[in-house]
Amino acid sequence: MEALIAAGEVRVNGVVATVGTRVCDTDVVLVSRRRVRLNFAEEKPRILLYHKPEGEIVSHDDPAGRVSVFDGLPRVQGGKWVSVGRLDFNTSGLLILTTSGELANRLSHPRFEVEREYAVRVVGELSEAQMRQACQEIHLEDGPACFEHIQDKGGEGTNHWYQVVLKEGRNREVRRMFEAMHLMVGRLIRIRFGIVHLPPRLGRGRFMELDTAEVDRMLQWAGMAAPQKPGRPKQDRRAPRQTIKSSRRTRNT
Repeated sequence: MEALIAAGEVRVNGVVATVGTRVCDTDVVLVSRRRVRLNFAEEKPRILLYHKPEGEIVSHDDPAGRVSVFDGLPRVQGGKWVSVGRLDFNTSGLLILTTSGELANRLSHPRFEVEREYAVRVVGELSEAQMRQACQEIHLEDGPACFEHIQDKGGEGTNHWYQVVLKEGRNREVRRMFEAMHLMVGRLIRIRFGIVHLPPRLGRGRFMELDTAEVDRMLQWAGMAAPQKPGRPKQDRRAPRQTIKSSRRTRNT
């Protein structure tokens, strides 16, 4: 843009602009004789809830070419989807995605201490002493960790289920905490992130978009002011993921 301004290709109300020229929403701005639409009103962020299955990565770029959670999401004009935290390749459950980097940062940063709740299936069973210790301190290679809460959910045979809550999202933290207690995690499902629960009707590999009222509630919870300009209206995005991918390939063709 600075090169275009220096070349005299930018005009404001018919006058050649210089670096630092100020504009408002009533000004007419031309770049190379094309009018630029000025949009000063900030749109509300869009927020998706996605039920991530195992076997997908939470990344826009993977050298190994694995399936990404972003592959089948709706396109965002002038932006992109940002994940609120991550789930590792073998973990399933609730993943929140938004078009607001600020919102994603607020909800992901450790200083905000947002609760994450998981259902965990392990091979074996914790003793009462181990459950108490898990809520006090478990020593990991990157520092101590602990659960805010752990609840025995029972099980059959060698498999046992626990429900755990913690306030940080270090890499593979839940798995490493159970491994430190000599138990192997066979399945890990995130069922809640802060005030958001995994909707029972949301099947694996499907997503749904929050409506305006739900977005406002999320922004208020995150301590962010809601922009006045509404975002896109809520759309039915609960089609099977394979259908979404197929339709995108058809459009590209």
